[in-house]
Amino acid sequence: MIRHPFTDGWTVGPKLGAFEAMGANIEPQPVTLPHDAMRDLPRSADSDQGVGAGYHRGGVFEYVKTFDVPDAWREKTVLIEFEGVYRDAVVYVNGEFAAHQPNGYAAFAVTLDPFLVFGRTNRISVEARAHKDSRWYSGAGIYRPVHLVVAEPTHIALDGTRVTTPDIDEDRAIVEIATTVQNAGRHTSMSRIAWSIVGPDGAEVAATSAPVTVLPGETAIARARLSVPDASLWHPDSPGLYSARVTLDGTDGAAAGDEETVRFGIRRLQLDPQRGLRINGRTVKLRGACVHHDNGPLGAATIGAAEERRVRLLKAAGFNALRSAHNPMSRAMLEACDRHGVLVMDELTDVWTRSKTAFDSSVSFAETWRDDVAALVAKDVNHPSVIMYSIGNEILELATPIGSSWSRRIAEAVRALDDTRFVTNGINGIIANLDKMAEARAELEAADPNTMMADMGEQMGLMNASAMVSESTEESAAVLDVVGFNYAESRYALDAELFPHRVIVGSETFPAKIERMWRLVLEHPHVIGDFTWTGWDYLGEAGIGRVDYTDVEGYQPTGTAGPYPYLLAESGDIDITGHRRTVSYYREIAFGLRTDPYLAVHRPQHHGRPTATTPWSWDDSVASWTWGVEPGAPVVVDVYSDADEVELLIDGEPVGTATVGEIAPLIARFKTVYRPGELVAIARSAGAETGRTRLRTADSAPRLTLSAERTAIAADPDDLAFVEIAIADASGSTFTDADRPATVSVTGPGVLAGFGTGRARTEEPFDGDTVTTYDGRALAIVRPTGAGAITVTVTADGLAPASMTITAG
Repeated sequence: MIRHPFTDGWTVGPKLGAFEAMGANIEPQPVTLPHDAMRDLPRSADSDQGVGAGYHRGGVFEYVKTFDVPDAWREKTVLIEFEGVYRDAVVYVNGEFAAHQPNGYAAFAVTLDPFLVFGRTNRISVEARAHKDSRWYSGAGIYRPVHLVVAEPTHIALDGTRVTTPDIDEDRAIVEIATTVQNAGRHTSMSRIAWSIVGPDGAEVAATSAPVTVLPGETAIARARLSVPDASLWHPDSPGLYSARVTLDGTDGAAAGDEETVRFGIRRLQLDPQRGLRINGRTVKLRGACVHHDNGPLGAATIGAAEERRVRLLKAAGFNALRSAHNPMSRAMLEACDRHGVLVMDELTDVWTRSKTAFDSSVSFAETWRDDVAALVAKDVNHPSVIMYSIGNEILELATPIGSSWSRRIAEAVRALDDTRFVTNGINGIIANLDKMAEARAELEAADPNTMMADMGEQMGLMNASAMVSESTEESAAVLDVVGFNYAESRYALDAELFPHRVIVGSETFPAKIERMWRLVLEHPHVIGDFTWTGWDYLGEAGIGRVDYTDVEGYQPTGTAGPYPYLLAESGDIDITGHRRTVSYYREIAFGLRTDPYLAVHRPQHHGRPTATTPWSWDDSVASWTWGVEPGAPVVVDVYSDADEVELLIDGEPVGTATVGEIAPLIARFKTVYRPGELVAIARSAGAETGRTRLRTADSAPRLTLSAERTAIAADPDDLAFVEIAIADASGSTFTDADRPATVSVTGPGVLAGFGTGRARTEEPFDGDTVTTYDGRALAIVRPTGAGAITVTVTADGLAPASMTITAG
């Protein structure tokens, strides 16, 4: 089927019941989809959604659109497809109930034919609900794209073409294509279907066709088996993509009935405990990042350019794999992973039949899980980046006999729909045995499982390696191709002995442990990778990775829950604006991808203050040597390096030499004093220099600087311009602690779609035109509304305005 964007002309407002609406005077607001209805709601400390949602409140929202339905559609099949509506979507067409989709992450289609009034304007409305149903910020509303489909009665089914590559040799690959054709008409349909395979260079490499007859009200699967010579194999290092073009024509000379194009990769997956994961015969270790689905300043809105940017920046930071935590990944992000060669573990859900929050999807899981699995597979099946389906995350009932039955049931349902990929599950032995650990929880006085795990420290590893966990999770683990372990690296060596045929992935691990985690991955061939929590910071689970200074008046420990106004988790290698935090460079060195050292300076204004952290925290450090403290103020400088030792210099004068690893793996620490100038770190192994890096103090007046990754974008609401704002000197050195409010204005065919910083604790909204810079930076996101020149202007007190032009066309 041919999908047409159906994203403009919508309005949104709070949904009121028929009686509630009497006398109400609430004006719906115009929006362009995708849209997050929760992002701009007021936040407050007494929000009943609490820290999980970043202190946002929930609600019920109604989206409305009117559209013309011509008489010519009487003989057509008309569908509307939603890629995701959060949550419990109810669709009405001309006031009549048309569909209900409880899952907030599953794509679904609604057949409009029975409800349309032809030759007139029609109305579609979509209700969405979000309230105490997620452990993280979910967003709300029609947050993923929507498509209108108008097709002939005989047409290619939505997601109706599946491409597999079961037979690959050096000189050729066999591509099998199966296309489902539907006949919604009253007469037998006789058509001809044609397939064409186009290579990465745009040239056709194979083609064939066949007749297909479909009886009224039935479907038929048409298949082709094509040989592609000298195939270019898809691999993370060389992600070449092919396209399968499918056309359906009437055999009586009628116009083409339908067409679609599916992009795919030709690649071979292998898995065993001796050589781990192999792609096209080459072992690949997964340098993985867990990612939530929100896009920072955009909220949960899934706009294609934002998804692509996240994938691109995560790969540039050293990751080659993403785990979609804890829900299915968007189509746009999967497409970006295909293009950039990033492997995907796509996850079905966070809960099965036992709830983690008051109104989560456990309420309907037993009735909807098969549909949810089908939607996941239908979305993923042609994407070469997807190598594993995860059937859950830290499932509460997993260690019970009934939970094991659910494990088997779900895993087999996935395999029945797609047996070309591996099945995994994010198992947390402690969470799965919470009932048996009630006494331990009481001793730790934990308010929630995250806090309990944080308080357990090294005890958690011992408990995860216990016989109780081994025995209680054995059946659920045995149904998997790859056993995912959350925070259970203590099982890696143990399971090689207990379960010698078991293949493991670290499906979720603490960020500060990456040096140890990666060593274990490299040492154990049956451990295929590590997925850190997290690769990109996110909204909700507010403050889980924060650093608290405990000497402030009235400080009270709050476990992993950050008090209001914390908004962000503050746990990510990359902050929500796309800026790499210092931990990202540490990880890059741990992965063996960076030889130059990296300078991370602890904020001198906080020198000597006591801190409290969580296992998801990193140091409160910044790569800067521009500070508003007096020269001579004490400061701690960390240098990340895999060398033997590091020498530190200021303006060419030696500060000292430190051995790497004395205070922590891959870190050389210096206690010195702040002095403006040039700070240089030189790494050496066996006396020979292996790399150097430097930071320079800003030496001229601060000014506003604007930069954009692209100054020319498409005149399409699915594209975006990301304008990075910095307070810097003439040579680009940022004034790290000279923050001030900055105001953005946009003129021309564009709007300010989001404006924010990486500051985790803030009351500034993303929909405003003013934010306070954080470490001298902010990000403005501009969405085009048409073609032409878009001017972005930024002002801030005491600084000259700065402008730049983005061309949409």
